[in-house]
Amino acid sequence: MTDNPYLYTLLMAGVAVLFIILSCFALGYLARGIARLAGLSKVKQQNTFAGYFFAAPWIVGFLIFVVAPLLASLYWSFTNYRIPNEPVWVGIQNYARLILEDKEFRGSLVNTLFLTVIGLPLQIGFALFLAVLLNQKMRGERVFRIAFYLPVILGFNAAVLLCWRLMLNASNGIINQIIRALSNGFPPFGYLNRAIIYIVEVVNAFFLGVNAGNFTMLNKVVDAGFPAANRVPMWIQTALWTKMSVIILMVWICGTMMLIFLAGLNNIPKELHEAAEVDGATPWKRFWKISFPLLTPYIFYNLVVGMIAALQIFEPIYVLYRDNAPLAPSAYSMVYNLWRSTFRFNEIGYGSAISWLILIIIMVVTIIQFRLQNRWVQYDLY
Repeated sequence: MTDNPYLYTLLMAGVAVLFIILSCFALGYLARGIARLAGLSKVKQQNTFAGYFFAAPWIVGFLIFVVAPLLASLYWSFTNYRIPNEPVWVGIQNYARLILEDKEFRGSLVNTLFLTVIGLPLQIGFALFLAVLLNQKMRGERVFRIAFYLPVILGFNAAVLLCWRLMLNASNGIINQIIRALSNGFPPFGYLNRAIIYIVEVVNAFFLGVNAGNFTMLNKVVDAGFPAANRVPMWIQTALWTKMSVIILMVWICGTMMLIFLAGLNNIPKELHEAAEVDGATPWKRFWKISFPLLTPYIFYNLVVGMIAALQIFEPIYVLYRDNAPLAPSAYSMVYNLWRSTFRFNEIGYGSAISWLILIIIMVVTIIQFRLQNRWVQYDLY
């Protein structure tokens, strides 16, 4: 093996290209052989060869990079596998430890459910609100659409999340500076801000009490009473606000849901709104009685996709709280717990068990959603 890194890279690239070509021919000949055994004509045999020849890179890549790791992870989930040791079969011990003993995983499950139950409706609601606003014909409509979709393009990358970390700083972050300025200049906003702080801290203290098994913090929050006039949210400085910071980021990145709702609004026949307007229906009634029922298929899609994403949330928690040990447990998600077990503590077997349990939870939730859709999704109105 050569010591030159450039030559080594070229050699590995050549080997990869050769492997792709050989796998294409191998899969194509295999498919043509099966077609011949099935008694198909020569033309269909040639078409079968061509189809599988060109589909082979994806098929082989799927088998190597998806199916093979999936099966390996399933096997490792029943083993005690710690790098650099060899896997040792332990049966269902990893799953029993997860469900019965691991308090950190149970805490991460509660945190993830909090983000899903509270954060996802806010995300969908805000996306629908933006879609309704942008569906109005106005100047600069395309500019606003691009602006609201831009967070999706930026994504949850480290640079963007570090900027959010600076903006969420309690003392000199721009978000709290804006809140202070609005509270001082418009007193009703100050009362609203203090009420929101109180509600958020009570709710989060309750969930923290569920995780810890005692409600000492909840009692302290209740005893402290209504926040003082100079209070601002302690976004990333206290355990009472860690999950709300993540929810804000979830709402901020709702641009994809917004576009889906925009497509749904544009598909609603204008004649329905015109007829309702002639009958004297107010804009709110037209939205609630016409637009909303016709949008339920789009709401259902966003709900399914959004719930899958919420149950797998990782990047904001990793960047905002990874190096903050006292606060991190209050924000742990299931996927963050998976990362800690697998890549920080090198418990490959235990991490594989967590991944499969997450998969089961997502599958169960998704199946329940599809079973319940007939009760509220209105497909027959189209």
